[in-house]
Amino acid sequence: MPSHTEQYEVLGTIGSGSYGKCQKIRRKSDGKVLVWKELDYGTMAEAEKQMLVSEVNLLRELKHPNIVRYYDRIIDRTNTTLYIVMEYCEGGDLASLITKCIKDRRYLEEDFVLRVMAQLALALKECHGRGNGGSTVLHRDLKPANIFLDAKQNVKLGDFGLARILKHETSFAKTFVGTPYYMSPEQMNRMSYNEKSDIWSLGCLLYELCALSPPFTAYNQKELAEKIKEGKFRRIPYRYSSELNTLISRMLHLKDYLRPSVDSILQSTLISSYVAAEQRKAEVRQRRRSDSGQNKHLDAVTAELRLKEQALRERERALKEREERLEQKEQELCIRERLSDEKLARAESLMESYSLMRQQRAPRPLCSDVLGGNENISPGKKKVHFAGDSKENLQPEQKPTVQTQDHMFIKRLQAATTCLGNYPLKSRPLQGLR
Repeated sequence: MPSHTEQYEVLGTIGSGSYGKCQKIRRKSDGKVLVWKELDYGTMAEAEKQMLVSEVNLLRELKHPNIVRYYDRIIDRTNTTLYIVMEYCEGGDLASLITKCIKDRRYLEEDFVLRVMAQLALALKECHGRGNGGSTVLHRDLKPANIFLDAKQNVKLGDFGLARILKHETSFAKTFVGTPYYMSPEQMNRMSYNEKSDIWSLGCLLYELCALSPPFTAYNQKELAEKIKEGKFRRIPYRYSSELNTLISRMLHLKDYLRPSVDSILQSTLISSYVAAEQRKAEVRQRRRSDSGQNKHLDAVTAELRLKEQALRERERALKEREERLEQKEQELCIRERLSDEKLARAESLMESYSLMRQQRAPRPLCSDVLGGNENISPGKKKVHFAGDSKENLQPEQKPTVQTQDHMFIKRLQAATTCLGNYPLKSRPLQGLR
C-alpha cells in the first residue's frame, strides 16, 4: 500500500538546498521521529532524475548500522515532489561538530577519531564489498556534511546522491563529481577511478577531524587542484599519535594502488579494538533480531493458544449452560411425573370409590323373588313383587332428586330385563302386567 504525506507530521526544517529541503517529521502511526528529503524533480534534467532514482534504489538496498536507514518514499506527482523518508540522526553531522570545535577552540579526542574511522570503514566495506553480483558502490562524496551522528554518537554514512554502481571490480568510473576539497587526484586529472577514490576522501575527512581543516585548501579551484595533484600537506597536530598520522598519510597517497583498502584499514592494530567492539555490537543486534523473531513466533503461538483457550472456555460455558437447562428440564419432568402419579392415584381411588358405590347402589333384580325359594312352585301361584315394595326403593337419609330416581328406575328396569332374558320362563302374567 503506497504511503502518503498525510501519514506524517512535519516538526520543522533541518536544512535546505537548491532542489529542496530536509525536514524533521513524526510518523502518526507510532510516533517515530524521522526525516524526509523533499526534492522537486520537476525542474531537474533527465540525468539528475536518473541520479535521484539511483540514490533511492541504493538507500533501499544498503542496510547497515553505520549507514543512514531508508524507510520509505512518497511521490507527489501533482507537485512533482519526491519525499525520501530516512532515519533521523539526533547528533547532527560532522561538519557542525567541527565548526563547534573551532568556535570552542578545542580538538576532538583521538578515541573519537578512531571510532569514527572504524565505523566509516565498516560502512564503506558494505558499499565496496556488496555481494550483489560483484557490484561495487562508490560514494564519491565523502565529506563531514554527509556523515551523521545518532544519539549515541555512532556514525551514519548518508547522502548517496553522487553514488555510482560499478558492475565489476575492474570497472572504473570516469564522471567528474564530488566536493573539490575531498576529491582524489585521479578525479582532478579526469582519469578513471575506483573505490580507492573513496579511501582518499576518507583520509581527507579524518585529517579534518584532527586538524579542524582540510588537508588541501586554496582560494580557487585551480589552485586547489594543483595542491591536490602535488599531494603535500602538513602533519596532523602532535597531540595525535604517529600511528594515526601514518595511516592517514597512506590514505592520502597520490598513487591509488598504494592506498590501503577497506579491509586493510579494518585490520590495522590502531583500530582493531574498535572494530572488534563494533562486531560485538553487530552480534548483539543479530541476536536481538533472532530473539525478536523467536519472541514474535512465541507471541503468535501464545496468542493462538489464548484464542484456543478462550474458545474452550466458551464451549465449556455453553456445555454448562446446556447441562443446567437439561437439569431444569429433568426437574420439570420429575414434577410432572409426580403430579401425574398423584392424579393417577386420585383417579384410581375415585374409580374404586365409584365401583364400590355402584356395587352398594346396584338394584336387586325384579326376578330374584320369583327365582328364589322353592323352585317347584307352580307358575300360576307365583307371587309378584312390585318395585315400589322393595327395600331398595326405601328413601335414604338424603332424599334423591327426581332425576336420580328416574335414572335409577331405568337402570333397574334394564337389569330386570336382562335377568328375564337369561331365564326363559313363562311370563304371561308379567306381560299382562306390562
